Amino acid sequence: MNKWLLIGGVNGFLAVAAGAFAAHGLEPRVPARALAIFQTGAQYHLTHALAIVACALVRGPAAPRAAIAAGLFTLGVVLFSGSLYFLVLADSTALVLATPLGGMSLLAGWVALGFAALKRD
Repeated sequence: MNKWLLIGGVNGFLAVAAGAFAAHGLEPRVPARALAIFQTGAQYHLTHALAIVACALVRGPAAPRAAIAAGLFTLGVVLFSGSLYFLVLADSTALVLATPLGGMSLLAGWVALGFAALKRD
């Protein structure tokens, strides 16, 4: 079983569900600014679900570094997108410090993926 492919697929599903929920469930219930925040979370969630899938497809000597990138992307999605979802749904800033930490994790994931590309065969 390819764990990262599974995690990427689950995250892709959840991101699309979050986007649909924003468009059909939240739009009439929250202010426009809150809706935009939620949609940002869903956009980054979907983008990084695809990045996790890309990491899952890396083979050879670069695979361990790509797995590190996938882990960082996953952590970033939980912290970044999760904190934005929480902010809107709970109308609470309790997790506001998780957002920049999640963003840093997403950035670190891209750096790690770049380093994976430098691994020689």
